[in-house]
Amino acid sequence: MDDRIRRLLDQITSLDEELREALHEQETRLFYQIHGKRVEFERNIKDTHRRLKTGLVRWFLAVRPLNYFTAPVIYGLIVPLAVLDLCITLYQAVCFPIYGIPKARRSNYIVMDHQQLAYLNIIEKFHCLYCSYAVGLVSYVREIAARTEQYFCPIKHARKVLGFHARYAHFLDYGDAADFSAKLEKFRAELAREAEQACLPSSK
Repeated sequence: MDDRIRRLLDQITSLDEELREALHEQETRLFYQIHGKRVEFERNIKDTHRRLKTGLVRWFLAVRPLNYFTAPVIYGLIVPLAVLDLCITLYQAVCFPIYGIPKARRSNYIVMDHQQLAYLNIIEKFHCLYCSYAVGLVSYVREIAARTEQYFCPIKHARKVLGFHARYAHFLDYGDAADFSAKLEKFRAELAREAEQACLPSSK
């Protein structure tokens, strides 16, 4: 990896951390606090949210008719999504301990908290929960696949790849054959260190 790419990766990491901090600071500006799995707004904000909620009759009248026809297709995907969830969770539970790969924590990717927003009616909350599950599941699967790729084949592609995972940028260049076995073991050792760190007690 040349110095320019290394500098860019360092900048990306720094910007990612800055973004996380900025998003966290919004809790104060938006007048809510997180208590465990509960998100609590200030009382006046919560009252305003309730007043802004769209009633069911008004909501049904505002929906485009074509949306009703696509709903069975969208929600029919819950079956393959649930099967994928079960299979990928079983896969990492069985295989990752054998390989020494740290398990991806499912709750870090599938976050369900939109149902706590008072300005959403029951149908909007259901839509949000479904989207949160689907998008979170894809991220969860992506991370498990990325860790697997790092263990077995941490090599970049020759062609440009859109939407690659965070680990991909650190993989070996396409065609970099020198000491491949030794470099592969280094990638596996990094995963083993991640697994060890995940087992350490939290400092909080």
